[in-house]
Amino acid sequence: MTNLTRALLPAVSLFLACSHRTPRTAPETTNTPPGTVLTADDIRRSPGQSLEQLLLARVPGLTLTRAPDGHAVLHFRGTNTFLGDDEPLVVVNDIALAPNPGNLKAIDTHDIETVQVFRDAAATAAYGVRGANGVILIRTKQN
Repeated sequence: MTNLTRALLPAVSLFLACSHRTPRTAPETTNTPPGTVLTADDIRRSPGQSLEQLLLARVPGLTLTRAPDGHAVLHFRGTNTFLGDDEPLVVVNDIALAPNPGNLKAIDTHDIETVQVFRDAAATAAYGVRGANGVILIRTKQN
């Protein structure tokens, strides 16, 4: 036995005596809440309303202003980004649309399967800076 082994042996045995094993359990997963969800049934129950009107009725904190050309501009309460654009990101079938006030007007409500609205950082993290103002995720019916 070397001097180094003799010096470390008491420390290792003390460590082993003090440590104990606790049974491992599966880590708790933190699922982000789905946000606000509109389904095709919800849309069908509100005939004659545009997607903007449906979102205003169902999403808390969502406001609508009109651009000078008459298009609707959606905002969540508060300013969430340092970039000039403060509209939420609109994603249709996993394709992010360019910021344009008429994006939601161009989508036929009869073609929509689900609309999910995300506002918190955990849910919008996958979209990076573009999702800082929230994300409106639209899935259309696939024929």
